[in-house]
Amino acid sequence: MKSKIIVIMLALCMLVVLSSCLPGDGKNTPERQANFFTGIWHGWIAPISLIIGIFDHNIRIYETHNTGWWYDFGFYMAVISGFGGLALTRRRRRD
Repeated sequence: MKSKIIVIMLALCMLVVLSSCLPGDGKNTPERQANFFTGIWHGWIAPISLIIGIFDHNIRIYETHNTGWWYDFGFYMAVISGFGGLALTRRRRRD
């Protein structure tokens, strides 16, 4: 019982930490644009952004104020790798 409470509390803390850097939260402006590393972060938290964006219409999956190609590259690299798409080889299970 005690370990379940700890796991739930850690999950809630992680959700708060992850949601503090969502795309569309107003931190990035045309003067201070999102860069490559921000694109990687937004790609990793894209599923969370999607869920929160259903309830808060200011939150998006993708930051509109970005540096262009480098942000796009970081974003898509993180989205693809988050689902295991960057693995060059796959191990087969031996039954």
